Amino acid sequence: MTHIRYASSLASGLFATLLLAACNQNPSTNETGATTAAAADSTQTSAAMPVSTSFGNTTEGTEAQLYTLTNGHGLKATITNYGGTITSLMVPDKSGQLGDIVLGFDKVGGYQSPEFLKSGPYFGALIGRYGNRIKGGKFTLDGQTYSLPQNNGQNTLHGGKKGFDKVLWEAKPGSSADGQTLTLTYLSKDGEEGFPGNLQVTVVYTLTDNDELKIDYSATTDKATPVNLTNHSYFNLALGQSKDVLAHQVMIPADRYTVVNDQLIPTGELRPVKGTPFDFTTPHAIGERIAQVPGGYDHNWVLNNPSGMHQAASVYEPTTGRTLEVTTTEPGVQFYTGNFLDGTLTGKNNVTYGKNAGFCLETQHFPDSPNQSAFPSTTLKPGDTLQSTTIFKFGVRK
Repeated sequence: MTHIRYASSLASGLFATLLLAACNQNPSTNETGATTAAAADSTQTSAAMPVSTSFGNTTEGTEAQLYTLTNGHGLKATITNYGGTITSLMVPDKSGQLGDIVLGFDKVGGYQSPEFLKSGPYFGALIGRYGNRIKGGKFTLDGQTYSLPQNNGQNTLHGGKKGFDKVLWEAKPGSSADGQTLTLTYLSKDGEEGFPGNLQVTVVYTLTDNDELKIDYSATTDKATPVNLTNHSYFNLALGQSKDVLAHQVMIPADRYTVVNDQLIPTGELRPVKGTPFDFTTPHAIGERIAQVPGGYDHNWVLNNPSGMHQAASVYEPTTGRTLEVTTTEPGVQFYTGNFLDGTLTGKNNVTYGKNAGFCLETQHFPDSPNQSAFPSTTLKPGDTLQSTTIFKFGVRK
């Protein structure tokens, strides 16, 4: 079956059916960074505009901004225009206590420190032009071979040495019928990090009154180019109470995953998960079988029934009762368990991020798709518009 990801600009309304068939007042804060939901201003609604504050100066001397989106229940999402990075997500636990559930830093300097750049965890950032890995830093498109920076051994990871996570996006706070919004735009010029075409990218974050953080991606180009956009947030639904995420229970509705070699490059095989530690078709604790996976989980799952909006994952944390539901228009999700975190980074509230301190659910097309003709295509062509949506919905189980 032909895999279609990009809707024509003349027929974008048909996109959902053409997808593949194969994410004010400040309440008082206690010393752990948690707040009480009841302390949130009861007048807060999604009709108000996001609040903007300084996030500090970048190493280039430009001031970065931080935008706080709030919904009618007091949930807060803070996002900086540096890398389009989600720096904080305040959501309630089963007792109504608000707490931050993502890894990150209090100032832009944390995302530019030598330690952070060396370890490269991409906390909370928008990833592009191509999320995940491209083998050998090369691909051929329309008969021409393109060479990219090799920033992950011999391979290209997350767009190269200066991907979308390391640029200042144009930001416009606003509101919609669904809630407060932050619209980010960026022009990735022809040849940037070796990729062809002037790529115009728009990402809209919306914090809804249904307790969802919705991310809408769109892009156009003037030359054929591979594109794979995602967000790289690290979640810990018990952040501040648990140093790792091994007790989190995860379900991923995927019967297959992409097998990788020792450099995490897909071999091309889509292997059934049944009978393996990759089977999350029913809920399992992250730590239950992680020792059976060399290096830990860092793989792409091939989602079942990937047409329209479909489920990518669900997560439950037993201590706090917090839940996370992820739906997407993308055909895959990279489930990563923070295997490379080693305690060298200290983030918000002086929390040290050690191994397995957070997990990622990066909705995406498959790794190395530009070199894998059997995988769904990631090629965006002139006249077409990339459209992709991921929703992270937060809740509690009492």
